[in-house]
Amino acid sequence: MVTVTIHGEKREFAQGTSFETIAADYQKEYDGTIALVTVNGKIRELFKKVTKDCTVDFFTLRDDIGYKTYVRTATMLLLKAVHDVFGPEAAQESCVEFAIGHGYYVNVMGKVPVTVGSAEKILARMRELTEQGTPFMKRSYPLEDAMELFRNKGMSDKEKLFRYRMSSAVNVYEIDGYYDYYYGYMLPNAGYVKLYDLIPYEDGFMLLLPTRKNPGVVEPFDDRRKLFETMEASQDWGRKAGIETVGDLNDQICSGSMSELILVQEAEQERKIGEIAKEIVSRGNVKFIMIAGPSSSGKTSFSHRLSIQLRTLGKTPHPIAVDDYFVDRELTPRDENGDYNFECLEAIDVKRFNDDMVSLLEGKRVELPAFNFKIGKREYRGNFKQLGADDILVIEGIHGLNDRLSYALPNESKFKIYISALTALNIDGHNRIPTTDGRLLRRMVRDARTRGASAQRTIQMWPSVRRGEEENIFPFQEEADAMFNSAQIYELAVLKTFAEPLLFQIPKGVPEYYEAKRLLKFLDYFLGVPSESLPNNSICREFVGGSCFHV
Repeated sequence: MVTVTIHGEKREFAQGTSFETIAADYQKEYDGTIALVTVNGKIRELFKKVTKDCTVDFFTLRDDIGYKTYVRTATMLLLKAVHDVFGPEAAQESCVEFAIGHGYYVNVMGKVPVTVGSAEKILARMRELTEQGTPFMKRSYPLEDAMELFRNKGMSDKEKLFRYRMSSAVNVYEIDGYYDYYYGYMLPNAGYVKLYDLIPYEDGFMLLLPTRKNPGVVEPFDDRRKLFETMEASQDWGRKAGIETVGDLNDQICSGSMSELILVQEAEQERKIGEIAKEIVSRGNVKFIMIAGPSSSGKTSFSHRLSIQLRTLGKTPHPIAVDDYFVDRELTPRDENGDYNFECLEAIDVKRFNDDMVSLLEGKRVELPAFNFKIGKREYRGNFKQLGADDILVIEGIHGLNDRLSYALPNESKFKIYISALTALNIDGHNRIPTTDGRLLRRMVRDARTRGASAQRTIQMWPSVRRGEEENIFPFQEEADAMFNSAQIYELAVLKTFAEPLLFQIPKGVPEYYEAKRLLKFLDYFLGVPSESLPNNSICREFVGGSCFHV
């Protein structure tokens, strides 16, 4: 017998008892389904067994780590069903590309008919596996054996990924004869994945799953066409460049041609910025460019580069930060924890903003405010503006796409731009990189450099930042006149060298430790790239330093 301490209570279990069995005794105490356990502070999957005295705690599907485990398991379940219904090659060639809301887009690369009938066949097989509770098995393979396994199964992307692994072993998952590799943990069997749907979408299918907020239902798909087209354009660029996965990127780094790749992508981004500037000017009556996007999207660098392009077209841009219209600190609304909520629209003096913008539109001379963040008050320092025929205001703020912010301005006078770092690179064909990971690493590196903030503090604040984005930015992204993807295909290799030392500083025993370990494992896939080769106007420089702009 071994002693297991749970919630301060010591209990005896037979050696070799699975953590799934132990978790079942405590499930009634949790709102969400238990997905993982921690054993003496280390995360373990439920099919693991207790071997010695330990302290155990639980993660549920309502926790970020648990929810990602559900998504990962559902993805492998889907690919297993594709394998069984349409053959091994269909599963091998399918690519899990990106998320659109609570949908995960799987491009089947022409190997499966994209029809309702195909979706129903795949769903039927998934449900069979769910009803049978088919187990997921995990086995550690020597590195060379894992490479041979996936080479024989036609998964060259995984073989290429493992070529750059420093570890001597690789964990491989198997369900009913189907083998795959996944970055992260897995649920013990298909019976845990109870809720999902699948619909045809473009060149593939959208796998619909519950959200963390509402885990008991699969909501109807919220089609975000502009976002999809922006993401797909980035995927296409990566395909043409021959860099679809981390293994492809590492090959490019080893070839010594990274400087050229960096210049090519920077030129591509500049071309797109120039096209947006031309569209703005072609409309003829735009006076307000409203730029919004989630945290660490590179909004400041983008607005500077857009302003330069506008100048080449004869316009005179003037930057305005919506943050300068914050209400005085004591008037700022508070959230449910009693903390100031700087991200809600009510934190902005919307009436003053509209009064000033309307006056400028009417040709009047207006003194614009500047918010003093040290004392928490709006100040006036003699910054007068008066718009001439060629003047345009470039307005940056998280509420820029929300018409409630600019309710008094005519629609024809506004041009809305949504910007985000929409990572198009995959770890391999079946392991996508969440766009939030890239933004979190960007913010972590910038916070440490400009604010002296620890990585632990950045990770601690991230859930609150994400909630603000979900409430104030994402609902309005499809209303944008243009979308811009600021993610660079090489940037995670650059961020690696800055982020790793910060993440290693997070001590074991704090809640942020688990996220730090996950990100360190993620960054371990990449070879590093020095930042010296970045142009000084690169959006990446907003985070790693050395930008020619005041960011």
